[in-house]
This record gives sequence, structure tokens and C-alpha cells, in this order.
Amino acid sequence: MPTFFSSTSDIPQVEAVPRHIAIIMDGNGRWAKQRMLPRAAGHKRGVEIVREVVKACAARGVGFLTLFAFSSENWRRPAEEVSMLKQLFILALEREAERLHRNGIRLRVVGDIAPFGQKIVELVARAEKLTQENKGMTLTIAANYGGRWDLLQAMQRLVESNPQQRGAFTEEQLASCLAMAYAPEPDLFIRTGGEQRISNFLLWQLAYSEFYFTDTLWPDFDAAALDRAIVSYQQRERRFGRTSEQVEQTSKKPPAKEELA
Repeated sequence: MPTFFSSTSDIPQVEAVPRHIAIIMDGNGRWAKQRMLPRAAGHKRGVEIVREVVKACAARGVGFLTLFAFSSENWRRPAEEVSMLKQLFILALEREAERLHRNGIRLRVVGDIAPFGQKIVELVARAEKLTQENKGMTLTIAANYGGRWDLLQAMQRLVESNPQQRGAFTEEQLASCLAMAYAPEPDLFIRTGGEQRISNFLLWQLAYSEFYFTDTLWPDFDAAALDRAIVSYQQRERRFGRTSEQVEQTSKKPPAKEELA
């Protein structure tokens, strides 16, 4: 497993294109309501947009894309809607795994997926195995995921594997037990639909991410909308606790060395 910098202990390399983008895909239901359609129509359109955004991110050189598909709090929704979301998840896994594989994209699913049922568990395992050796972008789907759940399960794993430390753990040790230890921290966090909160998503990993909130509903969030988010990101000054003067100094390139006579 590769080792990535922690934004609270090191200064990550800042690139023009975010290495890792994390998105809360919000607004499917409102999109459908505006068109006097059933909520299911909004969710189906949302799945189509996932395909477009995955393609756009891969084309732009994004290394990791993480999508919040179903939170641990979404079980509070009406039972019919939860059932429909599960069926969409099954269809997406059945139809998209081969497409991802053909395009060299690795799929990972994080969260407690057991409550979704054995069929989804098996489809996830099959899709992850099929794409595990791919070297392109890593697409992560967060399903029945919550940031607090992630921290709790990480601490439990840490204590079980290191009982002799009696609680004297380091940040690096805990980070290695998180569900997304295989990925760098997100550079850019996007939430569609007009809400401005992180809703229990990647609580640890978003410590120094740049936030971008847009009123655009997820079914309308196309490649052009993605580009607007990336342009906004490129206009930010990422200081990681430093001053603007320090950032400016470190960003200056050293003078070219004179050639030897």
C-alpha cells in the first residue's frame, strides 16, 4: 500500500489538477420534483451523470474520485426509496464493472455494505477483483458509509492489532486503519444541490481539503460544471498552516545552474 502525506503532519504537493476529488452527489430528488417526475427518475439520471463525471475526471488526470452514494443516515429515508436505491446499486455494479475495467479504472467500495444484502456484497467483491490491477484512476463509492463509523472502526482495528500500546497511538497509525487508507486525502471536496455541509463524510480526510459548494443539482452536474469546480480550486492558495509569504517563497523555482565551461 502506498504511503501518502498527511496534511496535518506534512505539506502535500499541490498540483493544478486535484489528485483526489470527493463529491457529495446531492439534488436527485429535487431535480425530479422540479420536473414533476418520481424521485426514482432523479436517481436514475444521477447514475448517468456518475458515468459522465467519472469519464471527465479520468480525462483530466484526476487520480482518485470518491463519490458519496449512500450515507449511514440514509436508512432514515422511506423504505421504498431505500429499496429503489439498492436496486440501482445492483444495476450499476452489473453494468458498469466491465466498462470501468476496459477503461483501466480501479473500483473500490467503502462502508458497511453487509446490510445491503448478499447479492450486493458479492457484486462488489467481483467488481473490485476484476479491476484491482488497473493502473488508471481509482473510483471509490462510499455506500452505507459515515465518517464517525470510519473513525470508530479504525480505532477498533488499531487497538485490536496493537493492544500493547495502551492507547499511545500516532496519527499515522490511525490513518492507516481508515477505510480509505489506500488514497491520498482529497484536494477538492464538491457538494452539489446548494447545501453547505459535509454530512458525516470523510471527517478525518477533509481536514485541509478545499471546499466547493454549488447550487447545481447532481443530475445537471456535467463535465463543464466539473471544470468550473476545478478552476475555483486552482484559484485557491493552499497554505496548510503557513503564511502567504511562505507559500510564495516555496513556490519560486530555484535559478538555473550555470553550465560548466
